[in-house]
Amino acid sequence: MSQTASGQIVSFARPRDDTMWAVVASVGRTSRIAELYPSRDAALADRAWREAEVRAHAGFLKTCKQPPPRYSVAPMRRADLPKGWKPLPALGFLRGQFI
Repeated sequence: MSQTASGQIVSFARPRDDTMWAVVASVGRTSRIAELYPSRDAALADRAWREAEVRAHAGFLKTCKQPPPRYSVAPMRRADLPKGWKPLPALGFLRGQFI
């Protein structure tokens, strides 16, 4: 806060930073936001967990003829989230469809 020459108090609030860290799942040319985190470290930990799950279920993915998703981490603003967004399961698909 600061005081002007006329004695009025003026508040200089910082704009709120709505940047989050997204774990993004990609299969081919299709990408989906798997999960959101407030810190990059949390997003990197989630990406590592998801990659471990894909490795652990590699045989299952082959028998289902599902291509394994690739995961990355990227900054994202909450305002840029798709409408109706929901987190993805670890392997990135349900009922045989990448979601």
